[in-house]
Amino acid sequence: MEIYLVRHTTPNIEKGICYGQSDLGVTSTFPSEVKEIHQQIPLQEVSKVYSSPLQRCKLLAKTFSEKITFDDRLKELNFGDWELRPWDEIHSKVLDPWMNDFVNVQVPNGESYIMLQKRALEFFFSLDHASNEKNIIVSHAGIIRSIVSHIQNIDLKNSFTIKLEYGHVITIKTTKDQFTITTGLNLS
Repeated sequence: MEIYLVRHTTPNIEKGICYGQSDLGVTSTFPSEVKEIHQQIPLQEVSKVYSSPLQRCKLLAKTFSEKITFDDRLKELNFGDWELRPWDEIHSKVLDPWMNDFVNVQVPNGESYIMLQKRALEFFFSLDHASNEKNIIVSHAGIIRSIVSHIQNIDLKNSFTIKLEYGHVITIKTTKDQFTITTGLNLS
């Protein structure tokens, strides 16, 4: 199997706002970003398209196919009480414990990064990796980092060394028990 992990395009939200599972639209740069993404994927060979059901992913997924499997396990981190709040307005007494251990500490009424990775890997390993299909997965930075960090044996706390711009594409070749990232992996 060949998998194209695709991060959604630029979301329509101000910088400095905490968002995860908030259902945001996209910016006016969407058409040019889509064009760049399409140049990296052999669309005529794609078997299936999977996507987070959030609008910023759904809009991109629809440019690949009309037949899309939407899966809640591909949603970004649930930031619970912090959704759509400016980061600098989240009180340090609740933000600091999470910042010190975002892998294990759950956001109030949301989730931890390890919880996100659990559902991301549950989805990823539900695919038939021994098939000859070429599949696209449109998702979010947290999901993509959690999958890539698992494949590369990168500790989740260090997963932000995996650089993902909006519209970033990472290609993975898989067999039943082997996963190789062939393009798009940028580590800092």
